[in-house]
Amino acid sequence: MQDGQSLVFIEVRLRKSKFFGGAEASITASKQHKKIVTTTAYYLQQDGNQACRFDVILMDKVDARHID
Repeated sequence: MQDGQSLVFIEVRLRKSKFFGGAEASITASKQHKKIVTTTAYYLQQDGNQACRFDVILMDKVDARHID
């Protein structure tokens, strides 16, 4: 996503229960480095370096109901 002059990388995490710690606990330091940082570095090398930031959307249990 672009926000002004900044490129924004967004990580969305959804967990149906907090049995294993919920959405926040699912982003470990290892995952941050291996997936987020590595992917971002690759993207910026291809598309040119620019200001960027990381946003995280954490959701625990979505109550999906059909509304008529």
